Amino acid sequence: MSGTANGKEDWRDKHIFTTGEAAKICNVSQQTIIRCFDSGRLEGFRVPGSRFRRIPRAELVRFMKKNGIPTDSMESGRTRVLVVDDDPEIVAVLREALERDSRFEVETAACGYDAGLLTESFKPHVILLDYMLPDINGNLVCKRVRENPARADTRIIVVSGVVKHNEVDALLSAGADEFVRKPFDVNALMDRIDELATAK
Repeated sequence: MSGTANGKEDWRDKHIFTTGEAAKICNVSQQTIIRCFDSGRLEGFRVPGSRFRRIPRAELVRFMKKNGIPTDSMESGRTRVLVVDDDPEIVAVLREALERDSRFEVETAACGYDAGLLTESFKPHVILLDYMLPDINGNLVCKRVRENPARADTRIIVVSGVVKHNEVDALLSAGADEFVRKPFDVNALMDRIDELATAK
């Protein structure tokens, strides 16, 4: 069940939709959604052992964009960003920049343990992850996030200044979406965070 924001339904954290929910979001009848589903125009899956249809978030957004249906209701609320870095100066710069921008809500962690706790409680849309943390490396953080089905849509951007090419490949294989080398342009990074979050 989705929450509400400003009196409206907030679908931002929902990943799988019923035909009724999809109809409500698209402002069409449920029968229209079912017809689109059954004809293959809207892809999804049936719940095993039942006639119920389910539609993944990315497919619903694709369908809406293709048919000129506004996706505002899918993108309501601010993008939650978790900054994970043990360098207090970098954390301070990123926190200040993100908090100044109305698109973002931010939390920070200085170690892998705190990052794990905040990933569960804060439910970030995007994690900005330093490669080398005091207690864990980026590969393991990526793997742990990817092993949690509830965080399937969480985007991970790894930032570091000392990573070799083969280590970058290993990070991407472990589940990172992107690698950004330090030093980086803060404004360009914020725009990329926004792009990744809204492309879910």
